[in-house]
Amino acid sequence: MIKGIGIDLIELERIKQSIKRNPRFVQRILTGKEQNRYETLNSRRRIEFLAGRFAAKEAFAKAVGTGIGKLSFQDIEVLSNAEGAPQMQVTNYSSLIIWVAITHSAEHAVAQVVLEGM
Repeated sequence: MIKGIGIDLIELERIKQSIKRNPRFVQRILTGKEQNRYETLNSRRRIEFLAGRFAAKEAFAKAVGTGIGKLSFQDIEVLSNAEGAPQMQVTNYSSLIIWVAITHSAEHAVAQVVLEGM
C-alpha cells in the first residue's frame, strides 16, 4: 500500500551558490558516507550529486508529510546500490519501503520518493 509520494525540483545554480556562500553547506546536507562519495567527483558532478541528494531528502520529507525541520538532512541517507541506483535509508522509518528516483538536466535536479508500507 502506498503511504506517501513526494517530489522536489532544485536549480543546480542555487546549490552552487549555496556552497559558495556557506562552505559548511555540504556537511549540513550530506551524511559522512555521502560526503565520501561527493569527494571523489569532479566539480560539475559534485553540484549534480549534492542537488540530487538535497532534492531526494526534501521529497522524502514531503512524502511523510513532515517537511525538513521535524527531520534532519542527516537522518536521511541516499547511497547507490551495486548497479548505481539510489537507495534511501531514514532514521526511525525502517518499517517503510522507500523507492527513490533522481535525475538531472543541465539546469535542474529532480527527485521523487514513493513510500510503501502495510
